[in-house]
This record gives sequence, C-alpha cells and structure tokens, in this order.
Amino acid sequence: MREEKKIITDFKKLVLLLKNKNICKRAVVVWPEENHTQEAVCKAVQEGFIKPVLVCSEQTKKEFADKNSFQAFIANSPEEAARKAVEMVKNGGADIILKGFLNTDVLLRAILDKEIGILPKDTVLTHITVAKLSEYPKLLFFTDAAVIPTPTDKQRKEQVRYIVDFCHAFEIECPKIALIHCSEKVDERHFPYTASYKVLKEEGEKGVFGKCIIDGPLDLKTSCSTDALKIKKINSPIGGDTDALVFPDIEAGNLFYKTITLFCHAETAAVLQGTLAPVVLPSRGDTIDSKFYSLALASLISDSLYNKEDK
Repeated sequence: MREEKKIITDFKKLVLLLKNKNICKRAVVVWPEENHTQEAVCKAVQEGFIKPVLVCSEQTKKEFADKNSFQAFIANSPEEAARKAVEMVKNGGADIILKGFLNTDVLLRAILDKEIGILPKDTVLTHITVAKLSEYPKLLFFTDAAVIPTPTDKQRKEQVRYIVDFCHAFEIECPKIALIHCSEKVDERHFPYTASYKVLKEEGEKGVFGKCIIDGPLDLKTSCSTDALKIKKINSPIGGDTDALVFPDIEAGNLFYKTITLFCHAETAAVLQGTLAPVVLPSRGDTIDSKFYSLALASLISDSLYNKEDK
C-alpha cells in the first residue's frame, strides 16, 4: 500500500522531514560574530541537518568554533569572509550560505562578483519567504520581500517557477499560486503588471511550471479566505486556500512581511533563489528561531532542487 504523504503545516514538521530523509547539508557561515547566529547554527547541528563551516575572526574561531569542534577558516574582515564563503560554494565545498553579522550588501557583492560569484548569467535572483501564521491552517509561501524592486515579466515568470518548485519540495502535489493585486480585475492602464497575470495563468494551465494552479489578479483576502470569495461572489480555482502569494513589487512583499512578523508574530524562514546554492540572508535583528528555520528551509531546498541531476 502506498504511504500517504503528510502535509508540512509548520516548521517543526519541516525539521522532522529533514530527519526522516536523513538530509544533512554543508553550511558555510559567513562572519558569525554574534550570539544569535551561533545559537541558530548549534541548534541546527543538534537537529542533525547541517555540518557547519565557519568563516570568521580568529577570536570567534577560538571561542566558538574550536570549543564546538566546528571546521573554521579565519578571515580578517567581513569582506574577506564573504568572498571566501562564496568561493567555497563555487568550488563545491558547501551547499548553503548563511549570512552572519555583516551588511547584506557586502555578501551580495561577493555573490554577484563576475569572477567568483555564484549567480549564473541571465539567471533571476529573487527572495522567497515561508511563514507560519496562527490564523492560517498551513505554511504560506510568498515572494519577493527583499530583492527585486519592480519585477519585469521575465522576472515574475521566474518567481512563479521558483515558488512552485518550493511548494513541490514541501511535498505539496498541486500548489495554489495567487497573483496579488489590490482588486480582482486586470487594469493595464493603471497597473500594467496585471496584464502579465493573464499570461501566467495561461502558462500554468499549459503545464509550463509543472503541476499547479495559478490565478489572479486576486487580493490578499480572496486568496486566503473562502468567506471573502463568497462575499465578493468570485469564482476562483484557488478557493481561498492559497499556498503561495506572488506580490507585484518589493514594497507590497516587504510590507506584508513586516506586518505579519510585527503584529501577527508569524514564524518565518527565507532564502535567496537563483544562486548556485541557497543563501540564507537574515536581517541582523532576526530571531534565533527564524535563522534556524531558514537553515532548515535551505537544507530541504538544497536537497530537493539543487540535487535533481544527482538523483
């Protein structure tokens, strides 16, 4: 009898899935000079889904890496640490990058560097977040809260492709993808991007992105609430039960991210997508749990999407 797949409805079940699949990835940690990053790394090691390699100061190597028997390489600055970490991924020495206590632009410069960088030519770099909200019955995926200011049609198509792949990695057989707008009507005059929503829906129906359901424009309520659909008398194949939200621009995505974490106390995990390996790019103010869950997310994505050719 075929074993029924269990839906991953929260991050604890994600960690359990990693254990059940014996997934353990090499994570290079860039400049882990503060406690939050260090504690998140230790927690992930204890759960068994990463093997860390630190690129850090001499002091952190002595006081943290050596005491925990972690492999470490000394760097004299955040800039040097970023370049060493990126080179490690490019040379096949690591599967995941975790940003520690350095500015995001420092790491991004190394990632995008023409000589040592890990973003292939003509590849779209974007940001995907997974959130657990107490009022929603399952994990909610969304893009892009951090990287692309105003996506072009090509970039939005890749955002859809990436987020469908993410949902499949979470064993969601036919994910429901909502293309977000302030209403449910295409308005090319005032909101030109809504024209691309029609094309994306058609491509979804043709199977361009694999098995999924794509609909839009939809607003946030009609994407996530069956009651809102009924009140507005809208017929959508998503049925108010979306798995993923594709926002029109970074302002909408970032505002949603900040709102659910500040006012709803949502648990989140996030990674960069498009690079040769998943990149965990947390804010320096993110919680230990957020960094821990992001490492878990990156481990699953690394195993499911980046190792396809090896399986």
